[in-house]
Amino acid sequence: MAKPASLEQEAQQVVETACAQMIDCPCGCNRESTATLFTEMPDEELLFDVADLFKAFSDTTRIKILFALMGGPLSVTDITEAVGCTQSAVSHQLRTLKQARLVKAARDGKNVIYSLSDDHVFTMLAQGMTHVCE
Repeated sequence: MAKPASLEQEAQQVVETACAQMIDCPCGCNRESTATLFTEMPDEELLFDVADLFKAFSDTTRIKILFALMGGPLSVTDITEAVGCTQSAVSHQLRTLKQARLVKAARDGKNVIYSLSDDHVFTMLAQGMTHVCE
């Protein structure tokens, strides 16, 4: 019969399991290395910036625009059709998303083509959708 593990051994096993789960995060990040960045409370300015970032996600139209851009770059006209809003409303929300650095714009002749700023935006939106759907 196997000897029962000590409390210390059980605790170590829990930590090892947690670390393995952190490394295998579904979003592809390495939580173990990221966690070391947050050992102390960030300064107020950084916390304010993070709060502003999440405020940008607080509007349904902006979420629709980001969701549409997950499929690839689009013009304002294409975004307007995808989200079912007026061009004025889309332009207003794109300005907010651009200020939050969630989307970027590139000129193509007379058109402006919008896309997600980087893969982090895609990941944040995908994780939000996954979290809500669980």
